[in-house]
Amino acid sequence: MKTVRTQDKKGTLYIIATPIGNLADLSFRAIETLKEADLIAAEDTRHARPLLDIYGIKTPLTSYHEHNEQEASTALIRHLAAGRSLAVISDAGTPLINDPGFPLVRKAKDAGIDVVPIPGCCALIAALSVSGLATNRFSFEGFPPRKSSARRSWLEKLLNNPRTSIFYESSHRIKECVHDIRAVFPSTREIVIARELTKLHETVIKTTLRDIDLVLQNDPFIEKGELVVLLEGAPPLKDSQEMLHREQERMLGILLQECSVKTAVSIAAKITGIRKRIIYRAALRLRDANSRD
Repeated sequence: MKTVRTQDKKGTLYIIATPIGNLADLSFRAIETLKEADLIAAEDTRHARPLLDIYGIKTPLTSYHEHNEQEASTALIRHLAAGRSLAVISDAGTPLINDPGFPLVRKAKDAGIDVVPIPGCCALIAALSVSGLATNRFSFEGFPPRKSSARRSWLEKLLNNPRTSIFYESSHRIKECVHDIRAVFPSTREIVIARELTKLHETVIKTTLRDIDLVLQNDPFIEKGELVVLLEGAPPLKDSQEMLHREQERMLGILLQECSVKTAVSIAAKITGIRKRIIYRAALRLRDANSRD
């Protein structure tokens, strides 16, 4: 009799974290649960099979990925409703964290099916823990847009975030992404790039945006492997000098109605003589406030 079942009428859905590199990071609990489950739903069965073979896991596999998760979720819920257990794994790390699985978990919850986490590796948490940046408050942003213009707009929304911002980036876009970060963020802001975590060529780079280009030039492997990028959160405003006066802010609001943030900031800086960094923060605050109205 399978030991992982927790109730007679319905099975249990297990969300299982798998290694992001070092195969020894698969927990004993994860191994036992994968062995005892009735079925494993894997993001890529070809990728999953070598890992399962290493640990002698013979449980049947089914494919569950971003292109079939809506349809597959319905069939998997029927499997669970029939009293059979199901384990979900992604290619690496914790399922649902920028990986498939949300529709299935949502449907399972709605159907009254137990959903049990089997925790383990997660690239963003691993990177944060060794980054040297603040860990008490952080936000995970997924992947940035592929095109530079969209990416810069995306980064502008993170500029005033007081939390450590974390996102993934592909190796062949990392240099272009860093170029856009330097265009948006002040040069004193700290950046961390974690590459190939838990693997043979694991590297964690921590520097300021002022020096990041030189650091990347000296790393011949930066455009290889999987990357996590972390940005230091925005510092708190020091005093009233960091704020615009009411009339200056009103003028900026009018400019924002007529032109882009970049143009509005440039014009306001010329008129007032105030640093663009201060005006830029105010512009983003006004824009966000107007979008909520």
